[in-house]
Amino acid sequence: MRLNALRHLAVLAFSLLAMTAHAGEITDVTGRKVELDLPAKRVIVGEARQIHVIAALKGDKTFENIVGWRDDLLKKDPDSYTAYVERFPQIEKLPRFGYLPQGDFSLETAITLSPDVITLNLETEKTAKESGFEEKAAAAGIKIVYLDFRIDPDRNSEASIEILGKLFGADERAKEFIAYRRAEIARVTDRLASAKELKRPNVFIERSPGISGENNCCRTFGPANFGAMVDLAGGHNIADGIIKTTFGDLNPEQLVVADPDHVIVTGSNWAAESDINQFVPLGLGADVALSRERLANLMTRTPFPELKAVKQGNVHAVWHQFYGAPYEFLPIQQFAKWFHPDLFADLDPEKNAEEFYRKFLPVTYKPGYFASLEKGLNQ
Repeated sequence: MRLNALRHLAVLAFSLLAMTAHAGEITDVTGRKVELDLPAKRVIVGEARQIHVIAALKGDKTFENIVGWRDDLLKKDPDSYTAYVERFPQIEKLPRFGYLPQGDFSLETAITLSPDVITLNLETEKTAKESGFEEKAAAAGIKIVYLDFRIDPDRNSEASIEILGKLFGADERAKEFIAYRRAEIARVTDRLASAKELKRPNVFIERSPGISGENNCCRTFGPANFGAMVDLAGGHNIADGIIKTTFGDLNPEQLVVADPDHVIVTGSNWAAESDINQFVPLGLGADVALSRERLANLMTRTPFPELKAVKQGNVHAVWHQFYGAPYEFLPIQQFAKWFHPDLFADLDPEKNAEEFYRKFLPVTYKPGYFASLEKGLNQ
């Protein structure tokens, strides 16, 4: 009898151990500690553009544990969406969700998918709390994890990569990706640090012109995100000290007074959202000839024809979606090539981008992330 009781206790202890063997804890970018079984078996990706990171971690198994995602990849980055559909045809049937701050994310639909966790971007946190989304999700047994590649990338990008590594059971791959990313940035920053009497050109980087409205100038970036990329590449962001937030507006007079040496605009394939279709359509496999045509047209707006950068042909465009994915080593390298062509004569951003895709991503690389009115620098 006693032997049977001991056996029963042993079986019970083993069962409890098995139940808790995969229990884990994640600290998200808000500092919240989230307890859940790891790796998560069923994930709703609250911003589909997070797939740019998940794919680097999971490769051929990118969608193995994803049961739903937001519709933003299809709307804001359809070229990448098409590439992933070609590689993973089943994802066309994945349930799609809208944007939480716009009230388009259906928690009721999410609950029917029985997810373990929903990943959300940091900018949705306020809405998630105030609307009761967090509380209702918790009541349904769904964990919320916040990530950030956009608001404060310096602080949160690597932490967010590590979080996704834990969620998807790819911790070692996450470390490898972070190390690769650091090394690629160091190709630029190390050389800049050793350069004598470095002169930083003044740079204006315009956020998504030509996508909507009257197409006026001049929305730009503050000290983070693309503003930080300009700095790391050896340029000086003319909005530094003026725009304190992630992005904001300069007036045309400020732009004329600054008279930048380089103008860069961000662009993507926004055909699904744009009401004027004057944006620069950059992205995976984009038509660079069309991108240059659109870029030239944007430079006819007031006050661009007055600027030194436009007169000298130092006008460029960069894929807008770099601002929400930790692939920023690619624009940093291209910016450095534009700003300091002699110092970085041997740097080949296009070749490095192709290598990155081959090493980390399950889709094939195609050029189209950059364009320039000055021929030769990005080809």
